[in-house]
Amino acid sequence: MTKLSVNINKVATIRNARGGNIPNVVQFAIDCERFGADGITVHPRPDERHITTKDVYELKEVVTTEFNIEGYPDERYMKLIQDLKPAQATLVPDPPGVLTSNAGWDTKKNFDFLKESCDYIHSLGVRSSIFIEPTIEMIELAKQIGVHRIEFYTGPYAEHYQSNREDAIFEYVRAAKVANELGLGINAGHDLNQENLRYFKSEIPFLDEVSIGHAIISDALYLGIENTIQRYKLLLS
Repeated sequence: MTKLSVNINKVATIRNARGGNIPNVVQFAIDCERFGADGITVHPRPDERHITTKDVYELKEVVTTEFNIEGYPDERYMKLIQDLKPAQATLVPDPPGVLTSNAGWDTKKNFDFLKESCDYIHSLGVRSSIFIEPTIEMIELAKQIGVHRIEFYTGPYAEHYQSNREDAIFEYVRAAKVANELGLGINAGHDLNQENLRYFKSEIPFLDEVSIGHAIISDALYLGIENTIQRYKLLLS
């Protein structure tokens, strides 16, 4: 079964717009787990425009499913992984000022940097994952780096899904087969939603996990978070 990890960054964005603690990010994570989420994902950026460092430490105390911390592996991020030892550390190639993750790692250009980062993460007993595009060479190099999983950047898939879903999924299916044969776990995330998720899952049956935030929080405005999580779980079943 493909696991659903709920990214709660947007909940923190709403809270930060007014200050205070409404909505309560920690309670929201607890409720997501109670309503069926298999994990909680956060991406604490340096400017703390949504999830803060304080949030991450507080969430570690209450998350009972898989806690996934995303981020660029600088000194600040690696200290979080060292202190908290989450279930998974997902490395993204975002520079500090970027609005959202919009590309995968170039594992050839960043081979040594990623290997050093993953080796350290593994020494802490934490599962590693790297954000990547469906390019065979990049995936083969990811295997050499020693990463446990890859997370497909699915922005291009979502963008082209409506016009031609077969073309949109083609490179992902091909790349996923290679990754699976290499023994890499496969995650996916970015712009996956109720419209395009079922097809993505059906074409990549050995998908381990999806991390979804923006669409889930947006749907929850209309449907409620419990109903929304159950709908996404059904799409993955």
